[in-house]
Amino acid sequence: MHVGNLRVAIFNFLFARKHGGAFILRVEDTDVERTVVGSLDRLLEDMKWVGLHWDEGPDVGGPHGPYVQSERGDRHGARALELLRRRLAYLCFCGETEMEAARRGTGSSPGCPGGCRELSEDQAEERARSEPAAIRFAVPDEMVEVTDHVRGLISFHGRDIRDFIILRADGRATYNFAVVADDVDMRITHVIRGAGHLSNTPKQALLFDALGVARPVFAHLPTVDPRAPSSPSEPARRAFIDCAPRDFIPTE
Repeated sequence: MHVGNLRVAIFNFLFARKHGGAFILRVEDTDVERTVVGSLDRLLEDMKWVGLHWDEGPDVGGPHGPYVQSERGDRHGARALELLRRRLAYLCFCGETEMEAARRGTGSSPGCPGGCRELSEDQAEERARSEPAAIRFAVPDEMVEVTDHVRGLISFHGRDIRDFIILRADGRATYNFAVVADDVDMRITHVIRGAGHLSNTPKQALLFDALGVARPVFAHLPTVDPRAPSSPSEPARRAFIDCAPRDFIPTE
């Protein structure tokens, strides 16, 4: 476990303990291409080694399980269909060519790179009978404001966010949608994480709004700057499991 991730976990743990809340460990593994076999066991070992104990999680259970995201596909699908029925999302038939254009920012539309947002309901249903379709969230053409309890008010425009996939054609939820759906089901009140997640926040805020659920409190912790004198050295910024046995002894 990287020391930066450990630092964020400690913030969450201490915050939950101070305010009488629950510290929940959830495994976010919907991106199968990046999932490493055995990494969960290493992660749990690292967290236990430093004295972190969670109230709910994949190994201890709890009232909001399952706690492995890939096992919550039925819930993700139901939430996505809810947005589709309410026309807050739409079927997207874009192939790899259109998706690559979207990644480069050269698509013809700020919404869907292939124009799927402009299809009528009947046209989309007809195509869905013979073509694989993802579900894409329709981002409103307006400013999106997010209150961050570290950085203050942050603003984004919908044209810069662009419409985004929430459910892949194979039925798997994307990261931003899965975390929001699970936060809603698990009644998460505070999301404390690293500043690297700031770019995800406007999408997630829009999804909370669309689902009719109050947004959690967002707090993005500053990244540890390796150039600062008080920051960890290069060796200390390696994977935490490599450093723990040799250099540090945690105390309660």
